[in-house]
Amino acid sequence: MTDIHIGFDPDAKPEELNRIRFRQTLDRLLAQPNTIDLLVLSGDLTDHGDKESFEKTAELLESVPCPILPMVGNHDSREGLLHAFPNTPMQDGFLHYTHEQDGLLILLLDTLEAGRHGGAFCSARRDWLRATLEANRSKPTLIFMHHPPVVSGIDWMDPAADEDWIANFAAAIDGHDQILAIHCGHLHRPLLARFRGVPLGVTPSVAPLVSLDLRPIDPERADNRDLITTEPSTYALHRWDGRDLVTHYEKTNEWDVVAHYSDDLKPMMRGMLRERE
Repeated sequence: MTDIHIGFDPDAKPEELNRIRFRQTLDRLLAQPNTIDLLVLSGDLTDHGDKESFEKTAELLESVPCPILPMVGNHDSREGLLHAFPNTPMQDGFLHYTHEQDGLLILLLDTLEAGRHGGAFCSARRDWLRATLEANRSKPTLIFMHHPPVVSGIDWMDPAADEDWIANFAAAIDGHDQILAIHCGHLHRPLLARFRGVPLGVTPSVAPLVSLDLRPIDPERADNRDLITTEPSTYALHRWDGRDLVTHYEKTNEWDVVAHYSDDLKPMMRGMLRERE
């Protein structure tokens, strides 16, 4: 999950919208039929980085039965995250770390620069990532980072393609074909792309989504376009079978079931599975 933004409207009654959406997303995650081995929270857990909002976020996560890997986004603070998740590793002032599970190496990056909306990836972070990848060339690797290092076309959310932090990230991953995918947040919309030949996905936000409008934006002329919408919150389910990584996205709005696996569908199911033989 990504971009929860607890604390955007803390005085809302009876409860702020972002907290309601977070609870709905967690409820769906825990009710769906697939076993969850790990939950990555890829940044912007809060809206202002304050300790109280981080405490509220951690409180709602108490029912999650698996390990949780939190990350900072541009709305967060490292101090606030460590207050609520004190076991999160910090190295050289950055909340970047690794987690290995079932033969998959997961790298969780820190792209925060305090006071900056866009991403950051300095030479120290570049060198850490490069060294970590170099030391683990034989391990299939999945990278999580808050800021997508690509231009989506949503003008007001995008970096420039030639920003230094993107060049630093590219320099760190170039030549490492063990990277299966890069997954990001920040954009508040689903996105599929490639970065230096590596598949890149953006998980839509838990908080309200960014409107899909690819027209250039003029900071001097407000054109009344839609910016933020109440499209359903979404989470990503990453399936790793020891060889292949596949990502599913599920929205958390209400829907009707139009078919159940009942006895009258057994012939169809047998026929479909026989085709694999």
